[in-house]
Amino acid sequence: MSTSYASAQPVVYPTGLARAIIVITTISAAIMELVDTSIVNVALNDMSGSLGVSIEDISWVITSYAIANVIIIPLTSFLAEYFGRKNYYIVSMIVFTIASYMCGNSHSLIEIIVWRFVQGIGGGALLSTSQAILFDAFPPKDRPKASGLFGMGIVLGPTLGPTLGGYIIDHHSWPLIFMINIPIGIIATVLSFTFINKKPNEGKKKDEIKIDYTGILLLMVGIGCLQYVLERGESEDWFSSEVIRVCTVLAALGLICFVFYELSIKQPAVNLKVMGNRNLAFTTVFTFVAGFGLYTSVFVFPVLAQRVLGFTAYETGLSLLAPTLAAVVLMPVIGIVMSKGVSPIPFVIVGYILFSVYSLMSASLSIDVGRDNFFPPLLIRAIGIAFCQLPLINQAVVGLQPKDYATGIGLNNMIRQLGGAFGIAIANNYIGNRYADHRSNLVSAMPDGSPLLMERLNTITQGIISKTGDFAGASKKALVILNNTVERQAYYLAYLDTFRLIAIFFLVVLPLVVFLKNKKATKEETAAQMKAAAEAH
Repeated sequence: MSTSYASAQPVVYPTGLARAIIVITTISAAIMELVDTSIVNVALNDMSGSLGVSIEDISWVITSYAIANVIIIPLTSFLAEYFGRKNYYIVSMIVFTIASYMCGNSHSLIEIIVWRFVQGIGGGALLSTSQAILFDAFPPKDRPKASGLFGMGIVLGPTLGPTLGGYIIDHHSWPLIFMINIPIGIIATVLSFTFINKKPNEGKKKDEIKIDYTGILLLMVGIGCLQYVLERGESEDWFSSEVIRVCTVLAALGLICFVFYELSIKQPAVNLKVMGNRNLAFTTVFTFVAGFGLYTSVFVFPVLAQRVLGFTAYETGLSLLAPTLAAVVLMPVIGIVMSKGVSPIPFVIVGYILFSVYSLMSASLSIDVGRDNFFPPLLIRAIGIAFCQLPLINQAVVGLQPKDYATGIGLNNMIRQLGGAFGIAIANNYIGNRYADHRSNLVSAMPDGSPLLMERLNTITQGIISKTGDFAGASKKALVILNNTVERQAYYLAYLDTFRLIAIFFLVVLPLVVFLKNKKATKEETAAQMKAAAEAH
């Protein structure tokens, strides 16, 4: 009697100040985690000098965080159910905050790599549970608003990282990029403990849940090794490295065994049977390519801007931040439109076309462009991101049973992360190969003794003499300047080729949209999908 009566009671949602605090807390925690995925990128030079290691070695702070993230994401739903979502969220926030402090106080490479991995474990949970808690603060009819609010944070976070990191590096020192998390983490932890309520029976089903230790171990080995290969392959010269070869074998064996094992048991850590749904299977292809484009473009543009065009880290961040605000504004609008039952497929098509246009526009810019010249293509990119993000999450669960929503979206999000990792690995290798080809072509166009080469060298030499009066060393300096010019041009052409490669990926996959289900979801289905997206993101 009491149980039935309790279950019949209407759900009470927080209002006023309590809801506002939950919104601010969850979005701030999510942005904090997302900022940390990219803020380190602009600080690698300073960190390597401070710790006395090479750039290749210090890049492990990126690799370790990414490996931890990609392992924890598909397990977050299970861990939140087992330990209780509020408990898991608060502990994850504490872990993230403590790890941030330890990263900022690290004095050796090994120390900071270990703490970045721990930070990634805590951070991966923050993103998922923040969205789930935010959604539970709104009734179903208002969840599109919650989706839009959280989408704003998801889009803003990764772009804010380079801007904030660039400012800190220009005006302070690298430990501050980790220390700024501490006050945010402490305040968010206290507010979460005070204002976030537990769900009924939260964390009380441990006896009913059998932990899939074997599946979790196989996932860690398979996904962890795969992420390592993708992150470190270029710097380790791919399969010439024994470590890369071993990790490739472990990744293949781990993933194959993981798939077969998860399909054979009753309570898997990740229910892979949902991939038998045709719509979800094809949606993961789109999500993979979306991750490929999003992460690769964020990787290629900053390197191009700083390495070739001479932008500072702060200027590069500002270039990305301004147009991204357009996507921040669009996200809640798209969430509200979809809540009315509009199919996500048209949004996906428009988003893919816009991202292709952005890539082709970027590939057509000349080497003497200024920061403002990148605004139009980056604005188109931001709008394309807004049109892809939420629609792909919702499309992933069309045709699934409600009980499978969380699993379907969790797999979809993992595929997005892997798409980004594959994209960066391919871009690194592709840029290296295209650079070598372009440099060879540029050098062959000016053979030794050619009138064009001699005229160019003479012009540079005379310019150096007129400025410095150094007759003896002018010719040698002229050769260095000419070589640097060739290097700069070759890299620039290689980056333009990479933008074209991104466009090709988006255009090639677009016809597969005919295999997606074009079903209009009801308001109730959309609310359920958004809730599942929150719990599995």
